[in-house]
Amino acid sequence: MSLGPVMIDVIGTELTKEDIQRLQHPLVGGVILFSRNYQSPSQLQQLTQQIRAVRTPPLLIAVDHEGGRVQRFREGFTAIPAMREFGKIWDVHPKKAKHLAHLAGWILAAELRAHGVDFSFAPVLDMDYGDSLVIGNRAFHLNPVAIHDLAFALMQGLKQGGMQAVGKHFPGHGFVRADSHVDIPIDERAFDEIAQHDMQPFRNMIDDGLAAMMPAHVIYPKVDSKPAGFSRLWLQKVLRERLGFDGVIFSDDLSMEGASVAGDVTARALAALEAGCDMVLLCNRPDLADELLAQLEWKSSAVSMARLVRMHGAPQPPSMVKLHEDAEFVSALKQVGLVGKQELDLFAQED
Repeated sequence: MSLGPVMIDVIGTELTKEDIQRLQHPLVGGVILFSRNYQSPSQLQQLTQQIRAVRTPPLLIAVDHEGGRVQRFREGFTAIPAMREFGKIWDVHPKKAKHLAHLAGWILAAELRAHGVDFSFAPVLDMDYGDSLVIGNRAFHLNPVAIHDLAFALMQGLKQGGMQAVGKHFPGHGFVRADSHVDIPIDERAFDEIAQHDMQPFRNMIDDGLAAMMPAHVIYPKVDSKPAGFSRLWLQKVLRERLGFDGVIFSDDLSMEGASVAGDVTARALAALEAGCDMVLLCNRPDLADELLAQLEWKSSAVSMARLVRMHGAPQPPSMVKLHEDAEFVSALKQVGLVGKQELDLFAQED
């Protein structure tokens, strides 16, 4: 059975009969995990093994594990700093900041892969304008050069750990104050202003081989009346054609308020898929998941399915025991653990 175009979540720390029934539906292609699905490292490994056993080829397993306040697994995992911390270091010591971002990406990916998670929805490529309620310190910086430097370094670290990167939230969520989880953000800027500023990190990361992208639930009315994730103009004309992106496009969560303009859950999924998304996410609403799986009619293209398969993590990742026997990895843990806990001039003195 091929991977379907829908990613859903599961109820708790082990699969229920209802979970298994949903995951076996041919429209399902992935599972996103949350804090409620985590109790301990051993439990997480058992859960991901259960999920992989449901289907062949195995479903994709993802998580929002960016660092800072967005890190679903904590006890037993390394605390990854908020990305803004690397931006602060970049201001005084760009070389050191890039090195630390690379190490953070490696740690993040290696620990998740050791527990059977294929990828994290990271990094955030949004610009830190200082006003966004939802982005905040999840962003690296306001300077597009700094964002690219640090995001590229993090992506290289993710690859070292056996994981692909997912850039978000195209074409940029940082300018608007509203939180798309609970509101419908509107960015009144013209296309040229967005293209010259917010889109630059996305453009540069595409040129560097970024594997996947997540568009914003933001409306840019001077470009299109639809949120970016439901817009053929943004996803096909701009992202695919103008920027040459050929990776996976994941929708943001269809249960968010920012998605409500597209109608009921089936209409939202169809709008996102028809606009160009390869996979749509539906989180925290098992009732809506059942509704969507019962009503959605969609046949993914061969190209789309091939893109999704490439999101599986690298095979045979080292275990946590092996990682902690690796002197280089232990050194990385110590260095990343100091981020945000030392004066920046200390980093500036180091070469």
